Amino acid sequence: MSRAFVFPGQGSQAVGMGADLAGAFQTARDVFQEVDEALKQNLSKLMREGPESEITLTENAQPALMAVSVAVVRILEKDGRKPLPALASHVAGHSLGEYSALVAAGALHLADGARLLKLRGQSMQKAVPVGEGAMAALLGIELEPAREACREAALGEVVAVANDNGGGQIVVSGHKAAVERAIEAAKPRGSKRGILLPVSAPFHCPLMQPAADAMQAALDQVTLGTPQVPLVANVLASEVTNPAEIKQRLVEQVTGLVRWRESVLYMKSAGVLALIECGAGKILSGLVKRIDKEMSGTALNTPADIEAFLKTA
Repeated sequence: MSRAFVFPGQGSQAVGMGADLAGAFQTARDVFQEVDEALKQNLSKLMREGPESEITLTENAQPALMAVSVAVVRILEKDGRKPLPALASHVAGHSLGEYSALVAAGALHLADGARLLKLRGQSMQKAVPVGEGAMAALLGIELEPAREACREAALGEVVAVANDNGGGQIVVSGHKAAVERAIEAAKPRGSKRGILLPVSAPFHCPLMQPAADAMQAALDQVTLGTPQVPLVANVLASEVTNPAEIKQRLVEQVTGLVRWRESVLYMKSAGVLALIECGAGKILSGLVKRIDKEMSGTALNTPADIEAFLKTA
């Protein structure tokens, strides 16, 4: 049975993230130290102690989530003596998790990944003044009806599908009033409930174009290698290995739809039946069964999780 390693996006952060890994493994402490040095910031202390208001800031949450994800993979490789290609046939990440996937697969240096995500978080925050944008989760609706609801609700403003998470969970993003209209427009199209999300900016919609431009300039300055296993890109829901194309897809991803449901189904079509979520939280491993009942999801975020996984790997 083939496995894929998947990496969480924003929303999985929490005070204390990575603390037990750092307590148990020098490998994790080394990863956190390298990220701290790259950012010239004591991010590991913030991850360990909070406050929550600081760790949830986009510019901190993004590199912090990557640090924990990479720590898990490095522990498997160094302490478990299992190289990534022996453990997984593909990597994929939800939004910022795509950067974690590229570092894990050896295509992007850890320090570069940390700096890129810091900039990505800052640029996304600056792209839209606070209060002007919003995101909402629509529950019980599929992709095409949600797109129809967005078209009806726009009325000259921006509102677009940001995430197709699967299992009838769609996230929309854009101008706050348009997002609120989309919640209402989605109801006759199957949405059971619409929930405004506690986010600081409207990610993955055309309002993020200034952030996409900033990432284009930053990625042009970074060396990207070929990943050890193929990356399943958010915006394609199919695999890429060419470094120039990966950069292009990372830029498109800032304003584009995270096609997570389709990405999971693509991995299944490539023979993957088990998704191993590396890092904080259990969101992606929890979504798997809702997307395809034949697939399984396992979260690795504690020393005990890693130890149990290595016994079966």
